[in-house]
Amino acid sequence: QLQASGGGLVQAGGSPRLSCAASGSIFRINDMGWYRQAPGKQRELVAAVTLGGTTNYGDSVKGRFTISRDNDKNTVYLQMNSLKPEDTGVYYCKAEIRLYFGDPAYRDFWGQGTQVTVSS
Repeated sequence: QLQASGGGLVQAGGSPRLSCAASGSIFRINDMGWYRQAPGKQRELVAAVTLGGTTNYGDSVKGRFTISRDNDKNTVYLQMNSLKPEDTGVYYCKAEIRLYFGDPAYRDFWGQGTQVTVSS
């Protein structure tokens, strides 16, 4: 349902962009976001964006990362700038989706995760 791409090995200071496209049965997507999980740590919020475009960022990425979405393409992006080694982790996208007209609730769907490794 969610397919993420754009990860890989990046040098510190680099600026990769992650993409995550939702596909399949979709009536409406509410919030979309990116989370990351570093080795030995819990999954944490990186950034989120509402259907109306309001954004929210984790403290560690404010001013460096930008989240955006294309509602026509059901896609969310994460532009990462000034990467640091501590940004290393598996990045997961999440979307709240109503699958069909009349679906009573939004359901959380997660992408498969994409590894981002920042070398110093």
